[in-house]
Formats: sequence, structure tokens, C-alpha cells
Amino acid sequence: MKIIFKILKFEFSNVLRSKWVIFFFTFFFLASYALFSFENNTQKALLSLFNLTVYLVPLISLIFGTMYFYNSREYIEMILCQPIPRKALYLGLFLGTTLPLIISLITGVLIPFIMFGNFDEGFSLVLLLLLVSSLLTVISIAVAFLISTRVTDKVKGLSLSIFFWLLSAVAFDGILLLIAFLFQDYPIEKFLLGLSILNPVDLSRTIFILNFDISALMGITGALFKKFYGSQAGLLISFIILFLWMAIPLFVGLKNFQKKDF
Repeated sequence: MKIIFKILKFEFSNVLRSKWVIFFFTFFFLASYALFSFENNTQKALLSLFNLTVYLVPLISLIFGTMYFYNSREYIEMILCQPIPRKALYLGLFLGTTLPLIISLITGVLIPFIMFGNFDEGFSLVLLLLLVSSLLTVISIAVAFLISTRVTDKVKGLSLSIFFWLLSAVAFDGILLLIAFLFQDYPIEKFLLGLSILNPVDLSRTIFILNFDISALMGITGALFKKFYGSQAGLLISFIILFLWMAIPLFVGLKNFQKKDF
């Protein structure tokens, strides 16, 4: 644990000075400032902000996590020459990369909300938005590290990360709708519900939108979750699956890292 903390401390201070983290904070601060200052309805501002975070947070985290791991290869090789467990190094790198992004996201959103937001109608929702966005950050970094430990070539690894984002954030709902259209005469709702757990972005959207009575914004995943589980059970199941999305790539990436020949 002491070794993990030392690596985390070094990586945290290193990543915190990165231009990516500064951009992360600046973008969400300006977006939140504009939405909360010009929109009188805090809930509408939070919905608009969530539509930004649910797409941009995974994209930025995936690209940053992948590039950072590849660029740290020489540092990793130097550290591995020391009597340091690979598990401690991997977890220290992972936490040191993830925490600065989460902190910059939380401060970038929370400061404008404190300045202009309505605490009575929006405090619980902004906490939910920050929780979901933080989980998406952790999941994206875990997937980025998994890809980086599996694929040696930097260009291929970065391409896979972007492809993962395109599939989960852009194409997945279209694929579900196409399946629903092609097999509309068959009872495939449960099959679609099973497919929906394969997409952390849709699950994050489901968690947030289930707190609103806005069926038009739910998408097919949110509609299925509300139909089969209801709002409360749907939220619980979505959170459990998101935590699995966080744990499984982290575990598999760690196993790859322990076996990888640097």
C-alpha cells in the first residue's frame, strides 16, 4: 500500500500539471458557467450539461489514458528494474491518472453551480451528475489501460480507444433500434435489455434520465429499464453494472500488465 501511495503521489502531481487536465477543467468550467448563468431553470441546465459530459468525458478520458500509458513506457521500464510489484505500479499509475481528471471535472462543474445554481431543485441532481461522470471517467481510463496493455502499437491502441467510444457513444443506440426494427414481430425486449448492459454510456444516461419524467430523452435503453425494473430498481441495477464495467477492465488490464514483457 505504501508503494502504491508513493507512485500515486508522483503520478498525481505529474498528471495535474498536464495540459489535458487544464483543458478538462477549463472546458467544463466555462460550459457550466454559461449554462448556469444564462438558464434560470437549474434542471434544464443540468440536462444540457449532462448531454455534454456523457459524450465528452469518455472520449477525453479514453484518449488521455491511452496516450499517457504509451508515453509512460520508458518510466514503467525504469520502475520495473526496481524491486517493485507490478500490481502496485499498475494501480498507482491508474489512480494517479484517474484522480486528477475526476477532481478537475468536479471542480469545473461545482464552482459555477455554487455561484449560480438553485440548491433546492438541483443539488441532488448535480451530485448525481458528478457521480455518473466520475464513474465514466474511471471506466474509460480502465478500458484505455486495458487496451494499452494488450496492444503494443500506439497508433492501433489509440484507434481502438476511439473505436470503443464511437461504438458506445454514437453507434450503439442505432444498432439496438435496427435490431428492434428488423425483429419487431418477435418478443425481443429481454434480449435488447441484455444487450444494453454492454454499453456504459447508455447506462449512465439511463441513471440520470430516470430521475426525470422525460420519456423522450431516455433512449431505448432507458425505456427498457423503466419498463422492466421501474425507476428505483433500474437505478440500482444500472449502478451495479457500471461498477462491474469499472472492475472487470481494471482486473483484466492488471493481469495483462503482470504478464506483459516490457
